[in-house]
Amino acid sequence: MTRWKPISLEGVRAYPLSQRPSKVKSDDFGKPWSAGGDLSAWLRALPDILAARDFRNVAASIVRAAKKGNMIILAMGAHAVKVGLNPVIIDLMERGIIRGLAMNGACIIHDTEIAMAGHTSEDVAARLGEGKFGMAEEPAVFLNEAVREGAKAEMGLGAAVGERLSLAKFPYGRFSLLARAFELDIPVTVHVAIGTDTIHFHPSVDGPSLGYATHLDFRLFARLVSELEGGVFINLGSAVILPEVFLKAVSLVRNLGHRLKEVTTVNMDFIRQYRPITNVVQRPTLEGGQGYSLMGHHEIMFPLLAAAVVEGLKE
Repeated sequence: MTRWKPISLEGVRAYPLSQRPSKVKSDDFGKPWSAGGDLSAWLRALPDILAARDFRNVAASIVRAAKKGNMIILAMGAHAVKVGLNPVIIDLMERGIIRGLAMNGACIIHDTEIAMAGHTSEDVAARLGEGKFGMAEEPAVFLNEAVREGAKAEMGLGAAVGERLSLAKFPYGRFSLLARAFELDIPVTVHVAIGTDTIHFHPSVDGPSLGYATHLDFRLFARLVSELEGGVFINLGSAVILPEVFLKAVSLVRNLGHRLKEVTTVNMDFIRQYRPITNVVQRPTLEGGQGYSLMGHHEIMFPLLAAAVVEGLKE
């Protein structure tokens, strides 16, 4: 017979539930919906728990920064364009909420295709086998010429493409983030990794111009980051490029003596990934401020956040 016996529970020391701190209280519970309510009522009905609390805190941080005229930067991957968010982002720029845009290289391609033709996002799997993926001529020629001419004029990549799109008056130009930002004098920075974008393998590409223009944009981005004290940085769907660029810019501006402690950082994506969580949410806020992670599909979460901010500014 084994010598091992179940432990006795006789000496367990319990205490009253009333003496125990709890993380969840009934006052924090959500409220059921009543037909005919508005968005403000829906926001108030959310539970004050976990992601719902974070969502309201992020919206409140953006509202607070916007009211004070503090810097709010939206950094974005191209998926945000492909799920139809351009009109929402343009509205936030026109309201003076978003004061700086940062993009990866794919954004300018999809933004240009939308402006030119009103459609974008090819079927990569279907086109790759026949060697036709990324081979549309007009966007590549347009963008590579814009970069080359912009570099000659000592313009950053975002400004060069934005000016050219604004002047082109394409049929769907009203949907272009770059064109509208240029018209509103909102800086747009484009951060390119050579070889990641389809326009890099067209004969019209000019490597030195591309490198010069995107490096100029990194310096401009760092200028925007240097003004983030009391502001908000949002990373919308960039898994690698913009979290890395942001971290380096944070280090640069602190090295140059700029104060960057009280900042709100937000990562928005539909899965949790290492670099955005580490380089956007956690590391930059170790000296102060608050980092948030909001998970969910861009086409739902970002319009909800934008609406919550607009409602908050109305109050």
